[in-house]
Amino acid sequence: MTKQKNYKKTLIACYLGFVTQAISSNFAPLLFLTFKSTYGISLEKIALIPFVFYITQLLVDLAATKFADKIGYRTCVVTSQVVSSVGLMLMAILPDVLPVPFIGLLISVVLYAIGSGLVEVLVSPIVEACPFENKDGMMSLLHSFFCWGSMGVVLGSTLFFAAFGLENWKILTFIWALVPLYNTFNFISCPIERLVEDGKSMGIKQLLKTPVFCLMILLMVCAGASEATMTQWTSAFAESAIGISKTIGDIAGPCLFAMFMGIARMLYGKFSEKLDLNKAMLVCAIACTICYLLASLSTLPILGLAGCALCGLAVGIMWPGTISISSQKCPRGGTAMFAFLALAGDLGAAVSPTMVGSLSEMAGGNLKIGLLVATIFPVILVCGLLILKLKFGKTTREE
Repeated sequence: MTKQKNYKKTLIACYLGFVTQAISSNFAPLLFLTFKSTYGISLEKIALIPFVFYITQLLVDLAATKFADKIGYRTCVVTSQVVSSVGLMLMAILPDVLPVPFIGLLISVVLYAIGSGLVEVLVSPIVEACPFENKDGMMSLLHSFFCWGSMGVVLGSTLFFAAFGLENWKILTFIWALVPLYNTFNFISCPIERLVEDGKSMGIKQLLKTPVFCLMILLMVCAGASEATMTQWTSAFAESAIGISKTIGDIAGPCLFAMFMGIARMLYGKFSEKLDLNKAMLVCAIACTICYLLASLSTLPILGLAGCALCGLAVGIMWPGTISISSQKCPRGGTAMFAFLALAGDLGAAVSPTMVGSLSEMAGGNLKIGLLVATIFPVILVCGLLILKLKFGKTTREE
């Protein structure tokens, strides 16, 4: 019976789920100055848009520990695509309809942030529950689609604006909204299995009392911090350190970082059966630390930029790798485990870039100082992975 189910369709739907999340995360920031000039919104208010996005996503991660299993994966993941599509469409409509354009933007942001949070919590366990071989590699390949989606959004939007003008951004918004709309029908019809049978998953208290899972939470916070810090600040680093334009800076910074991160996840997805995940992550954590030090201490701007870009290669498998190890060590963790891991990753992604910005401002706008302090996160990753290897042994399943 299982062989008759088309799990490849499930995999494609999950791939597009991460592409949808990439659209939600990366498209609006490209329009911040457009919002300012079109609707007269101050930069102070515009800065609230990413804050509201990540806070909403964090709250969804937390809430999903309670409702996802009760409601069911299919209902939740279909909802994620619907609200993502509706949120993107409303971003082009509500600011012109409501008396306060900023309120219209925030409503749309909250909607697609809900969708993004649900994708983050549900897509990984959906793939984990499918009867695929080589789950580690499959998880790494799955998460690479967030990278490709991020690159696609930045490059696709840049090309669209160059060809049709920035004033036609609303048309592009509707075009991007078609991706989750199409994917809604994929999730409606694809086979979806339960990760853990009813009544057999670990409770939240039991999960949080498990020492190895607490270590996984710490690793996830640092993985999210290491990844998001470079994602958020590479463009600014490229502009400030080398003095290139924003367009070129976006391509040389975030796009290169996303490309290398996607390559890392694809390579691990292909060769994972021949590699030990714990050792691979440890090597990458050390390389990530070196990249942070290169970016923050190098006196040559081009080497600093290389450190930022290559950091994507080093940090690429950290997030999906931590999820895979957690699945192996806590096979009865259920949806709550994935939700807490997503929550931890988002917490790191929210805290570290803000910390870097604040410390850099205190240092007179010296971004290198902020990046140097943020090196603590990959260092903790190295220490955590050493503890995992020495105390908890190989990444084999513990029933």
